[in-house]
Amino acid sequence: MKFSQSVVALVAAAGLSTASPVKRQAPAITDADILNYALTLEHLEDKFYREGLANYTQEQFASAGFDATFYKNLMTVSKDEQTHVKFLTDALTAAGATPVAECTYNYGVSDPKAFVALASVLEGVGVTAYLGAAADIMSKEYLTDAGSILTVEARHSSYIRAALGEVPFPSPFDVPLTFDEVYTLAAPFIVSCPSSNPKLPVKAFPMLALGTKGTIKSNDTITLNTPGYNLKAVDGSSQLYAAFITVTGPIFGPATPVDGGFSVMVPEGVNGQSYVVLTGCKDAVTDDTVAAGPAIVEVTNY
Repeated sequence: MKFSQSVVALVAAAGLSTASPVKRQAPAITDADILNYALTLEHLEDKFYREGLANYTQEQFASAGFDATFYKNLMTVSKDEQTHVKFLTDALTAAGATPVAECTYNYGVSDPKAFVALASVLEGVGVTAYLGAAADIMSKEYLTDAGSILTVEARHSSYIRAALGEVPFPSPFDVPLTFDEVYTLAAPFIVSCPSSNPKLPVKAFPMLALGTKGTIKSNDTITLNTPGYNLKAVDGSSQLYAAFITVTGPIFGPATPVDGGFSVMVPEGVNGQSYVVLTGCKDAVTDDTVAAGPAIVEVTNY
C-alpha cells in the first residue's frame, strides 16, 4: 500500500502504517538501554538548565516575576540534573556499557517566562519517563536508583508548577508513558547527536500538538493539530480515537477531523500535565496502535 509524504494511514486489521514505515517488532530492552534512555533525557534537561541560566540573569528572571529565591532554587535544580548525568554515566561505564553523550538541542525559548514554562513541561515528562520505565528494569539496584531520581524530578516539577501559579500536585497519580511516547516528546528538541552514541531501541511517533489556547478543563472540546501531515483511516471512514493516558488505563473518546487536526473532548479523570494520543483502537493503547502523539494538555479542574 502506498502513502503520500503528507499522509499517515491507519490499517484497521494490522496496526499502523506511515509514510516512512517503521518495523514494529522492537528488540528486547536491556537495563543498559534503559539507563542510556534515562541519560538521554537527563542530558536534555541538564543542557536546558545550563543554557537557560547562562542566557538569562537573575534580574531578567525578577523582571519576569520570579524572585531571587526561585532563581537560587533553579540553580539547585540545574546541579541536580548535572549530578544525574554523572551518576548515570558512571553507572553505565561501570557496567561495561557505552554511555550516550550530550546532543545538540534547540529548546525554542526566548525569555525567562518561556524558559520556566518549558522547565515545568520537561520535569513533568521526566517523571512519566522514569515511572513508565520502572516495570522494565530488571536489576533491583538500578530500580532503586531510578526511583531515587524519579522522586527528585517530581519535587522539581511540583516546585516549578507552584511558581507558575499551577497546582503543584494536581492528581493523586502520575502518568507512566512508554519509551516511544516519551521519546516522541523529547525528539523535537534534539537537533543532532554524536555518531558514536549507542543506538537506542526507540522511535518517535508523528507529532501531535495542542492547538487550543487558554485554560482547559474536563468536558472542554480542544483541537489537536497534526503539523505537516494528515491522519486518516485507509477506508476514509473508520473512527479515530483520542486516548488520554492514565495509570489505571487510557480514557477513550472519538476524534473528529477538523482543518489541520482533530477535535476531541477532555474527559473526566484527568488533571494537570496530561498526555493524549490518537489511535484507531478503542480497547488498548500500545506502541503498535498509536497513530500520533502524545500531545501534552494542561488540564485545570481546580
